[in-house]
Amino acid sequence: MSLGDVLIFIFVGLVAGFLASRVVFGKGRGWLWDIIIGILGAVLGGWLAGLVHFSIGYGIFGQIVIAFVGAVILLLIWRLLFHRGRK
Repeated sequence: MSLGDVLIFIFVGLVAGFLASRVVFGKGRGWLWDIIIGILGAVLGGWLAGLVHFSIGYGIFGQIVIAFVGAVILLLIWRLLFHRGRK
């Protein structure tokens, strides 16, 4: 894995994590947490996409979409587990 691949992975994680945080919580969680959320979302989204044999393409846009979907699912589960009763 080259340095360019790592930077693209971090960028995809940042964009997907930020967008997912905005959708679920209404604001970003900070750049570091957005990257972590996005990377974990990419892993989850890629795994789920593989289970249902779904492919949106291999471009950066497709990677962001799959990471975004995985991050939203991850954050919804997080919110269900840890934000009960909070307003």
